[in-house]
Parts: sequence; C-alpha cells; structure tokens
Amino acid sequence: MHFNPRYPSLNSKLYHQQQPSPLRGAKAGHFNEALADELQWSEEDKANWVEICSGQKTFAEFTPLAMVYAGHQFGQWAGQLGDGRGLLIGQILNQHGQTIDLHLKGAGSTPYSRMGDGRAVLRSVIREYLAGHALNALGVASSHAVGFTTSTQGVQRETLELGAMLLRTSECHIRLGHFEWINQYAPELLTEFTQKCIEWHYPECLEADNPNLAFAKAVIERTAIMIAKWQLVGFAHGVMNTDNLNITGSTLDFGPYGFMERFRPNWINNHSDYQGRYTYQNQPSIGHWNLWTWLNNLIPLAKPEHKEQFKHDLATCLEQFEPTFLHHYGQGLCEKIGLPHFHKDSLDCSFAFLRILQTEQLDYTQSFIRLQNKAYKALRDDCLDLRQFDAFLHQYQGIRNNQDTDELDRVMQSANPHYILRNHMAQKAIELAERGDFSEVDRLFKLLNQPYQKQPELETEQDTAPLPSDVPEISVSCSS
Repeated sequence: MHFNPRYPSLNSKLYHQQQPSPLRGAKAGHFNEALADELQWSEEDKANWVEICSGQKTFAEFTPLAMVYAGHQFGQWAGQLGDGRGLLIGQILNQHGQTIDLHLKGAGSTPYSRMGDGRAVLRSVIREYLAGHALNALGVASSHAVGFTTSTQGVQRETLELGAMLLRTSECHIRLGHFEWINQYAPELLTEFTQKCIEWHYPECLEADNPNLAFAKAVIERTAIMIAKWQLVGFAHGVMNTDNLNITGSTLDFGPYGFMERFRPNWINNHSDYQGRYTYQNQPSIGHWNLWTWLNNLIPLAKPEHKEQFKHDLATCLEQFEPTFLHHYGQGLCEKIGLPHFHKDSLDCSFAFLRILQTEQLDYTQSFIRLQNKAYKALRDDCLDLRQFDAFLHQYQGIRNNQDTDELDRVMQSANPHYILRNHMAQKAIELAERGDFSEVDRLFKLLNQPYQKQPELETEQDTAPLPSDVPEISVSCSS
C-alpha cells in the first residue's frame, strides 16, 4: 500500500487515536480482490487480508483514529456524535493517485460510543458489504468494502448475534456533521478545517474568487446528483441524518436501507422511522434540508462586515440544488424509459408510467426492463386500469415515432439494471452466512457486479421479482 496520511495533520481535538480491539475467533467472510488491486494492495497485503479486516494487523504508517462529529438525527439536534465503533486505519493512494480512506467498522468502543459496545454484527456487515458493491456497480457514488470477517464472539442486539468487522473504503469520511461539531464545540478550527477540505477534495475551488462559496456550491451539486441517482435506481437510504452524508456526495453509512421493489414512494424501509421522514419520496427534500443546516455552519467563515452578503450568497448556492437534482433525475428518467429528454412531452409521459407502477403496485426495476424489451402486453396484463395503460402507451409510442429508436434502446439498456439487492436476497445470504456458508454472499457479489447484463447462469427466480403479495416485507432495523 502507498500511504498518504492526511487526517492526522488536523487539530487533535477532531479525533482520538487508538488501536482496534479484535474479535475472538476471527475468520474469513468475503474478500473483494478487484478493489484490493485498485487500491494497490501488495500480494502480502492480500495474503493478510483477514488479519487486516479483523483489526489484528495495523500499519506503522498510520495510527488508527476515531473521528468526532455531531449531527441532526431525524431532524433533531443530537449533539456530539462520532465514530462509535469505527476507526480510520489508513489513508492510501489508489491506482489513479486518489487518496482513499480505509475505515474498519466494528473495531470496538471509542470515546464517542456513547452507550454502544463498539461492535458490528454479521447481519449488518453483509448488508453494507453487498449494498456498497451494488451501488458502485450501478454507477452510484458510494463507499466500497475490501472485505469482511466474522468471528466466534457473540454480540448482544435484540438477540445474541455473531460479531463481525468490515473494512470499508471511501474517498471521504468527512460528514456534514463535522462542521456542526466544530461550529458548536471548537469554532476556532473552522477556517483551517474548511481550507483542508477544499485542498483535499475540491482543489479546483482554490482558483475561485471565493473558495468557500465555490466549495459550498460543489458540495450541493454533488449531493443533488447522488440523490438523483438514488431515485433512479430505487434506492432508499433510510437514515439521512446530517452525520450520514459526506461532503463529496457519495453514499455512506448503510443502516436500514432498501432497494424499492414494488413502486411505493412512501414506503418506510426503516422500522424506526415512525413519521416516515426518510422515505424514498422525501429524499430530495431531506437532502435540501440537510444542506441548509450545513450551510449555516459556514457563515462564521465570513468577516463580520461581509456576513450578511455571505449568507445571501450561500442561500443563492442552495437555490441550485433543486434544478440540479431535477436536471439529472429528469434526464436519467427519460433514459430509463427510452424517450428523448429534449422532447417537450417526455417527462410527462415518464411520470405517467410511474403513476401506473404506483397505482398497480408493479415492480419498479422489472417494469422498466419489460418496457425495454417491448413486452407491452405483459405489462398491460398486470394492470387493472387498462385505459390508463393504453393512454400511456399511445403517448409513449407517439413520442418515439420519428426518433432514432435504436439509440434510445441502447441508452435504455445502459440505464436499466436487471438486478438490484432486494431485501429477501440479502436475508437469504445472511441466514446462510450465520451458519458458516458464504456461498450466497459470493453469488450475489458476482451477480451484482454486472447488474446491467443478464446473467442466467447466476440468477435465480427470486432475484428478479418482489416477494409475493401475501408474504410480508422484511422489516429492517437500525440495530447493527
């Protein structure tokens, strides 16, 4: 590995250095060799992956540390938070010269654990491992994981479960909540911290007349694009607290997430989300709210005589969130449905199709595949309101007339995955893994690696369909 330690250069108030606490009886779960190669792991590193991914081996080049941050959780100020069970164990260069964080999850208690035990269980580790892999393959910016390990050590949750560790990677673990903590507890660090964030993650902003404004605008843009991509693949994060969004617009902190199956925009995939704050349909507005909260923490960067103008300028930056989101979502939706985004009626027709999916409770992912395959009769046969479907199809085919349909079909194929990580798929892999069988984790890892290609040799019938309507959906807990 080629180390590039950056975070330890910050003020020590921002972290606590400590070694991980390995679990008893650590053993291999699954290893992402392709990602290890991308991160320039040596053959020795790869041979020692179990020791690295279980906290038994750390590196002389980097002393592990837990970050402190704060946040708003479910819309309420939660005060000081931080890495309560994770440690940054390294920052290394990938094949492209980009600095990547190595973050070990489940590494034991830290000063920021509050009442937690600092551990992770096999169930949640597998869910995060597969979800990060799936999103990356879908083209959605996300943390990734090199591998995970299980153990013989029990961890108490609702029941006694197997303890596990995950070595995840991301280009950034700095969250919106970092700025909230600094603003509340160490405001003297704000200027230097912001400067480092810009140097490390948005160096192009240094050339702007006001780098801080350029930085704010860039974070807003990337976050809007990330959420647009979530919506397009039907991904619901489930717990969009300000401490769970980072400054580079990549998906972080998988808890009770879900890939939507039947198209129900108000589906609550987190059974602790009693008010439905973090439903799929609310994600754009919650992203906007989180960014508004974050921008308030940048106001002290302005000199007192410029504060009102700076506040106005930050608000102007935030005004770009909605059009950025709508542009990327609208264009992506037209690509999924196979319509030219420049046509005046394409979006209207696209939303008509979504209304059919919602009214008829059709599968989101496979309905687009059926449309792509021109299986109009099969779609129609699944509808009760035939007039609604016929009106859509008439408009749809009318727009496609006189267009380059071969090109539209080609774009459709690149925009519509055959496979998503359905909850029941992950659950089957978890249940087998808890009995020591990781074959289903491996099968899903391979299947989800190429979601836009049909893989009959790997898929099962359950991979391309939601649970039967008489089978209750799996309820996902925040407990992990």
